Amino acid sequence: MTLALIIFLVLLVIKVPIALILGIISLVYIFSTGQTLLLNNISQQLFSGVQSFSLLAIPLFMLAGELMNASGITVRLIDFAKKAVGHFKGGLAYVNVIGNTFLASIIGSATAQTAMMSKIMVPEMEKAGYKREFAAATTASAALMGPIIPPSMLFIIYAVGANVSVNDMFMAGILPGILLAFSFIILIIILGIKNDYPRSEKAAFMEVMKSFVRIIPALLVPASIIVGTLSGVFTATESAGVACVMAILVGKFFYKELDFKEFPSLLVNATIATAVVTLLMSTASVFGWILAFERIPQTIVEIMGGISSNPLVFLLLVNLFLLITGVFLDELAVMVILLPIFMPLVHSFGINPVHFGVMLCLNATIGLLTPPVGAGLFIASSVGNVKMEKLIKAVIPFLFVSLIVLIMVTYIPFLTTWLPELMTKK
Repeated sequence: MTLALIIFLVLLVIKVPIALILGIISLVYIFSTGQTLLLNNISQQLFSGVQSFSLLAIPLFMLAGELMNASGITVRLIDFAKKAVGHFKGGLAYVNVIGNTFLASIIGSATAQTAMMSKIMVPEMEKAGYKREFAAATTASAALMGPIIPPSMLFIIYAVGANVSVNDMFMAGILPGILLAFSFIILIIILGIKNDYPRSEKAAFMEVMKSFVRIIPALLVPASIIVGTLSGVFTATESAGVACVMAILVGKFFYKELDFKEFPSLLVNATIATAVVTLLMSTASVFGWILAFERIPQTIVEIMGGISSNPLVFLLLVNLFLLITGVFLDELAVMVILLPIFMPLVHSFGINPVHFGVMLCLNATIGLLTPPVGAGLFIASSVGNVKMEKLIKAVIPFLFVSLIVLIMVTYIPFLTTWLPELMTKK
């Protein structure tokens, strides 16, 4: 196992894709230990890693996001947010946060949101008088809501791995996502007063209302997902299919910007993105199987139990560990690698797995902002054309606020369990 660990670190340093790393070190372990009989079951493990009906939601939600992007939804959402709150001090920063909140309910990917919103908001905010690094930092930070506000690919993957309801995970993410958005807005208010941020001209009431009417069709897609899952009319997986149908109807017949000629490229984009995720989950299944064979999760359970039997201390240790690993691994890699290790601990400490899942996903997502290798920082720096050192300095207040929200989510379970429990009672 030592040789496999060394190779893992080397491959990680030279930036080999994590899906290939997990597959390679699993084979290294098998051949270096002489456990060649395990090769007979590798194909079965690869298949079982993606053998779940709930995972069907991933390509469908990705396709829904592609369809919404091709329909001009982003521009309309930002236009409404600008007219509604742009006249306040620091108004475009609020627009950035609100726009990302809307997109989080459509896209569900922090990196995709960072790239998309950086292209739009960074030049717009710089033109209005904001520093470019602040604009990029605001965009990258607000994009953290992508995997927290439903629908969320991370929640789906966690639900499958932890054997919990995808619907419960979606409901559990709503309050933390809203809390994260409000926390960023409060931070912007403080920074706006301190730095005297500019404001846009106030739009007439009728202009605001017209802009709102224009985005109502766009809001039908996330509304159909949330209302459908809340009411129990359909599952999270079925809601993904409904979202695709709604996105086609909105893009083609309401906004009339969706061209059927674009469908092949949209399908290809969704397929490639899905293939990346499913390959990672397949190789992670083999890796988790190897860990179980070596009794590594059980050993870690015994070690953690020896440190403390207090679940609050355990959650603190998990958060610290995840913040460290988040410096080197992206959120998806953290999820699939560590989930087989953490779940036995979660059950042994009697922690609600839905609550733990939101905490885990939020922590792993914060890793996108942690220097020196946070993927969100690199995307915002590249797309926004900002020097990395300036961006890191500008993102520190947002990172601090994100950590405060993480602590609240960790130690106030009500924030994550209230909605799922409320829907269960119904």
